[in-house]
Amino acid sequence: MNRYMKILAMVAVTSGIGLASAQVTHPLNPPSATSALLPASATAFGASSTTASNQNETPPTLTNADLSTFFDGLVPFALQRGDVAGAVISVVKDGKIIFARGYGYADLKTRARPSPETTLFRPGSTSKLFTWTAVMQLVEQGKLNLDRDVNDYLDFKIPPRDGKPITLRDVMTHTPGFEDTARGLITGGTRQPSLGEYLKTHLPARIFPPGEIVAYSNYGCGLAGYIVQRVSGQRFDDYIQQDIFAPLDMLHSTFEQPPPASWGSLMASSYRTASDGQPQPFEVVNPEPAGGLSSTATDMAHFMIAQLQGGSYNGEQILEPATVALMHSPQHTAAPGLNGFDLGFYQEDSHGQRIIGHAGDLDYFHSDLHLMLGAHVGFFISMNSAGNEGGAGVIRAALFRAFLDHYFPYQVPSQPTVSSARADAARVAGWYEASRRNDSAMRPLYLLGQVNVAAQPDDSITVAGLTNDAGVPLQWHEVGPLSYREVNGTGKLKFVTNAQGAIRYWATDVEPPVFVFQPVSGLRSLGSVRWLMTLACLIVLVALLSWPLGWGVRRHYRQRLELSLAQKRTRSLSRLGTLTLFIVVLGWLVLLMVLTATDAIPLVHGTITPWLYVLYVLGVLGLIGALAVVVHAVRTWIFPRRSRWVLCGETLLALAAIYLAWFILAFGLVSFSARY
Repeated sequence: MNRYMKILAMVAVTSGIGLASAQVTHPLNPPSATSALLPASATAFGASSTTASNQNETPPTLTNADLSTFFDGLVPFALQRGDVAGAVISVVKDGKIIFARGYGYADLKTRARPSPETTLFRPGSTSKLFTWTAVMQLVEQGKLNLDRDVNDYLDFKIPPRDGKPITLRDVMTHTPGFEDTARGLITGGTRQPSLGEYLKTHLPARIFPPGEIVAYSNYGCGLAGYIVQRVSGQRFDDYIQQDIFAPLDMLHSTFEQPPPASWGSLMASSYRTASDGQPQPFEVVNPEPAGGLSSTATDMAHFMIAQLQGGSYNGEQILEPATVALMHSPQHTAAPGLNGFDLGFYQEDSHGQRIIGHAGDLDYFHSDLHLMLGAHVGFFISMNSAGNEGGAGVIRAALFRAFLDHYFPYQVPSQPTVSSARADAARVAGWYEASRRNDSAMRPLYLLGQVNVAAQPDDSITVAGLTNDAGVPLQWHEVGPLSYREVNGTGKLKFVTNAQGAIRYWATDVEPPVFVFQPVSGLRSLGSVRWLMTLACLIVLVALLSWPLGWGVRRHYRQRLELSLAQKRTRSLSRLGTLTLFIVVLGWLVLLMVLTATDAIPLVHGTITPWLYVLYVLGVLGLIGALAVVVHAVRTWIFPRRSRWVLCGETLLALAAIYLAWFILAFGLVSFSARY
């Protein structure tokens, strides 16, 4: 979510290639520093999601001239404020490219402007749309069945869960139940694993039954690409080149990583920020069907035209109209009335328009593609920098929203009053975690990505991380039972209950529907952890500081502790155990700081594995240390030869040790898993 917590965006991005809108948004991140990415004049175009337009006014016509005025007035300023080096945009309508232009710089050193025809950008997870198209081609030919067990197409087995097989329909709607993984997702080495090797050595755990909970999965798309490869008898890259790129006249598109050497001068340089100015290495994505594409804005326009024109481009048919209609038909939604998934495309319905699309994010390239099915309009944008505070993610979302407000004006609907609003606000308040998460090894990091739903005095609710582009929290007004609408906007948010009436999850359509948020209660919620962990760590730190201070005081006054030999031993072990617990907490804190400072790059490159094992070993020692602390506290009470202050201190320390031991076990700090 573009407005989601930075830590989830970071860890989930990892997946960079996937956060769909976000980052992604990693879905996700943005902010205050980018709150004014569009010029003040943008309000004339409706750049604010909370600004209603007058439907009685005749909207401007989608022409090259009008689009030139529109984008030329917004994009240069947005790139400057977002600290993004360059961008390309293409717009199609009724089977034709009506606008294609590059802005900023493809290379800051040469100051070359990106060409929409020849400059290669990296669409990231938008690449998945080509994988899904390939799947549908083989479905059309009768070689694949959307509802057959995928194991029937593989040369390795995916373990069962709840007796239900994973199908291609599950994979294409991101409901196979896989946990999220990032290790090896983006690499820069010369020797890359083959698609089959990667999938066999990076099989993620399944944390949900198939077909039930949407949880975005790069691995799932890689699985689909491998099935295309096995069933077609061709390398995935070769199949896409022959059956999609060639008929669509996509002359500057490839899944080869990096692209052919002869195209070297065509690749846009990538940057963290434009002001940083240091070009970054080519990002090799694994699995490649999930995000390995390099392409141009006009090539992507050809693909949009084919999807909008019943599978046809310039007389070449890559899919039959009926197959395209099936691909664009609703398949899964988290709640009735919310945007969900078609086959591969996610829904973005807005402004009275039926819209489907897909975003994509690498560490540095950030892109988005939207198809307005009824209007026969397609919109593609790609940028070659992450920008400041997630600036690229904010820019792409704000530009498309401004595009819709300008050319497809809408009226903010009225909001009815619900008598149960106060009770329901209290009912849904609490902490929630995303279904797109890693439970095997990254539970401590995803803990920090939990979001809080808070009831407000006016009976509305707010959700941490869901803000407008200025960083102001969105307010949500109940318009039906556990159904909310954005105040002064059209966004919807719904809570889904189980058979017993308990909250199962919530979902919203102000961001791509790539995951839902499930309730977290009790000690596992961030609200509890942050207070109890702070208190426990404070007690441990005070104890560590007080011991040398006490030793110094006793030495100054020539006093000795009168302890039995057994007490001395347990006291020494308790001190050592306390120090070990402190080191465990410090170690994970350092790991988090490193990942935050490096945009989680070590996570996606898989270089943190040795450090994880070190932390796991420390976790085991921490559990033993906690036991030593508790044993010493009990002995101190059994043999009451100490002062009340000492008894109180040892008791508090024992309670802190018990909590830290629980935390180590509850959040997998001794899981010894490298599945992340």
